[in-house]
Amino acid sequence: MSVSDGAEQRVVFVPEGLAGERVDAAMARMFGLSRTRAASLITDGHVRVDGDLAGKSDRVHPGAVLEATLPSVADPLEVEPELVEGIRIIHDDDSIVVLDKPVGIAVHPSPGWSGPTVVGHLAAAGFRIATSGASERQGIVQRLDVGTSGVMVICKGERAYSVLKNAFRHRTVDKVYHALVQGHPDPLTGTIDAPIGRHPKADYKFAVMADGRHSVTHYETLEAHRFASLIEVHLETGRTHQIRVHMSALKHPCVGDLTYGADPTLARRVGLERQWLHAVRLGFEHPDSGAYVEYESPYPDDLAHALEVIRDAH
Repeated sequence: MSVSDGAEQRVVFVPEGLAGERVDAAMARMFGLSRTRAASLITDGHVRVDGDLAGKSDRVHPGAVLEATLPSVADPLEVEPELVEGIRIIHDDDSIVVLDKPVGIAVHPSPGWSGPTVVGHLAAAGFRIATSGASERQGIVQRLDVGTSGVMVICKGERAYSVLKNAFRHRTVDKVYHALVQGHPDPLTGTIDAPIGRHPKADYKFAVMADGRHSVTHYETLEAHRFASLIEVHLETGRTHQIRVHMSALKHPCVGDLTYGADPTLARRVGLERQWLHAVRLGFEHPDSGAYVEYESPYPDDLAHALEVIRDAH
């Protein structure tokens, strides 16, 4: 039966076959739980045997009344409507919504992420988005990392989703980023064609790997300063962390990107707590009209300040 907080209350009688078992083992068998979950419930005081709080090493006897309260577990992929400060709508029509995503915001829910999301903001703001794709990723045709800011598009209609998903797949979308990288890339303009895969020693990172996925990054130096260079990047492919991994592989990591080898002293000097990487421009054929459209996002304050510090350094 259910209780008021959404938890589930279970009451069973211990059968002969489980006589002498530890409480956590008996719970695992009778309730279909893992031993770890059962032990956690016991430790948190959610389990009683014959009315008394149970210890996980206690033993059960035939006919004992085993009571367990199983707290409701939030679905980590459920979209929670929540207005998010800082998200700016750049363009909105019947098919698409183009927005400026701040740093620290995920595009959609995922296991391990409990912070705000773009889709949660759109839901709270009353936007209707396409229903194609997994529930937490409906309407999503592109992603930006939590730590990356800038312009992105989300589809509101099914046709728009299909057309733009296909455009991203066939690399006909112009995705332009600006990055402030340490040192001076040599050559000043070039292409990085190196496969990217999961880092062999840290599953939260990626690396250039012989057996990785095909990844191509084109870059051009816009400004060269004493400690760092401002580059423009055109992505031919869209792998997770692609720009960060490729620039790190060249020994020119994004300023502030401590995960991929950036100098922490320089990061402190320019006041950065994240990588200097911003999606500045997005261009594609509009899914309804077929006309080429392009949207831009200015540098956010933290990146603009860091760039000025670099420009003023002598």
